[in-house]
Amino acid sequence: MPVHTSGRPPALETPRTSARISATIPAQPGGRPPAAPPARKRPRRKEPLWARLTLIFGAVLMLTSGVALVGGKVMIDQATGNIDQRNLLGDAGKSDAEGGADLKGPIDMLLLGVDARESWAPDDVRADSIIVLHIPATHDQAYLISIPRDTEARIPAFKKSGYPGGVDKINAAFQAGARNGGGWEGGAQLTAATIKQMTGVGFDGAAIINFGGFKRIIDTLGTVRICVSQEVKSHHMSFVDGEPMWNAEAKKTGKPRTPVVHKKGCREMEGWAALDYSRQRYGLKNADYDRQQNQQQLIKAMAKKATQNGTLRSPTKINELIKAAGDAFVLDTGGVPVADFIFTMRGVGGSDLTMLRTNGGTFNGNGNNREALSEQTLEMFRAVQEDRLAEFVVANPEVLSTRK
Repeated sequence: MPVHTSGRPPALETPRTSARISATIPAQPGGRPPAAPPARKRPRRKEPLWARLTLIFGAVLMLTSGVALVGGKVMIDQATGNIDQRNLLGDAGKSDAEGGADLKGPIDMLLLGVDARESWAPDDVRADSIIVLHIPATHDQAYLISIPRDTEARIPAFKKSGYPGGVDKINAAFQAGARNGGGWEGGAQLTAATIKQMTGVGFDGAAIINFGGFKRIIDTLGTVRICVSQEVKSHHMSFVDGEPMWNAEAKKTGKPRTPVVHKKGCREMEGWAALDYSRQRYGLKNADYDRQQNQQQLIKAMAKKATQNGTLRSPTKINELIKAAGDAFVLDTGGVPVADFIFTMRGVGGSDLTMLRTNGGTFNGNGNNREALSEQTLEMFRAVQEDRLAEFVVANPEVLSTRK
């Protein structure tokens, strides 16, 4: 398999934009005569992956692979013109030597999942899901790699929040950067810097994903198909009078509560159920590692659903999805206009996201009895850095997710 190379020209001198953060808080043969030559079967039309990824980028497009590119660019501009952006990368963006703000080579995005509640202060939130999205320079595939939330990391000093630097779990980097007015922007910047220092991977863009906002997107889609690999009792929700509620709210009712249990098997899940399932780690065989796969599975299920039944060709549905996505994401495209960022991936035709596992999908301790990235995982990130991840996966198939 050939090694992809970047070949990017010098970085574009494009200033970053800065606007308000949109972070809404959340409240599943006979004797026949010779036949004429058969008509050539028309190849099944593929929904381009770049259209699906707009769920991650905070916008949904009505473009499909058959739309003329000039008209397509106009529609992208219209669909993404009001998306708010923030500088989420700070100094962790790609350098000129790595390709800078040009997107002709590989594209790497940092996706941070936060689980914010109305009662929590903005600077008291950790990133409980850390995912690296890698698209090779050929723009014909996309990979999701989760970093375990409890990985021991050396977090650099961060002037904006007054954080002096130290060693902690990697999900604490977001909280350390958000303190003292740093906000979610500071939290993302410090997390990105920590990951670049740890893995060597610089980023073209980033997104903060409020998992509560995912519910609104799934509700707009209707349902998503999730295959539960192992039964798990919800640590967060219960039924009261047949209605799902957060445990804290359910207790206040004083009524009998029935645990929410996600049983093994494949089914269509409503937004609340899919989100709740993706948040579970207690009671799972490999705890957070299983949760990582379940969260990747949710993103993949959403992407699949968005390309079914003509969803991306319905102006009404697109408008609904754009509104729902706007409540779930804060976006940074590294100074590249959102429309250009998405348009760059118009040729991506992979049918599915490829989900990858770190540390073989189970806890990897270090000498301090704390969690660390294994040598194989570090090599996987070097493969990301050098844009040879496809080769790495072929040589190491055990890194592939076990989820459907």
